[in-house]
Amino acid sequence: MKKENRKRPSRLLKIFREVHVTSGILLLLFFLILSVTGILLGWKKHSDGLIAPKSLTGSSTDLKDWLPVDSLHRIACAILHDSLSPDLSTELDRIDIRKDKGMVKFVFLHHYRGIQLDGATGELLQIEKRRSDLIENIHDMSVLDRILNTSNGQIKLVYTSIMGLALLTYAITGFWLWYLPKRTRRKKRTGETAG
Repeated sequence: MKKENRKRPSRLLKIFREVHVTSGILLLLFFLILSVTGILLGWKKHSDGLIAPKSLTGSSTDLKDWLPVDSLHRIACAILHDSLSPDLSTELDRIDIRKDKGMVKFVFLHHYRGIQLDGATGELLQIEKRRSDLIENIHDMSVLDRILNTSNGQIKLVYTSIMGLALLTYAITGFWLWYLPKRTRRKKRTGETAG
């Protein structure tokens, strides 16, 4: 019976090690992508506009002074076509109203560009390259949903589920790889002391 109890932790240790190492090898590329893009996203607001564009300031923070959103949208689309390319899609991903800055951003869906306008005058503040959006799409693999034009973000769902389960597996197996040898050593010391 004692022999069986001694073998059990070492068998568990072997199983946890195999799961830990095998999943690590199979998902290494994804772990690298996840970690690098995660670091970049963490630094985006501290990148001096390199990763995420700075939000510039308009002339008025009082919404009653602002132009209607549909007028600002028309101005943003005209600037997009005049300044970058008439072939670019004007379909919006989102409109980001920054009342405290007196500015509105129009972020476009099919390319990583945005237009910042003064909310009151409609004056162009900045044409953005939205690198942070691209990095975020790589981070959660929704970039593949965009490229393959999937209907409901299925690739992102599968990828984030796999990576979440992988990290959970790593945490559990990593704990046991740390804990089981400690427990075994403690039992040996206790057994030697008792004997």
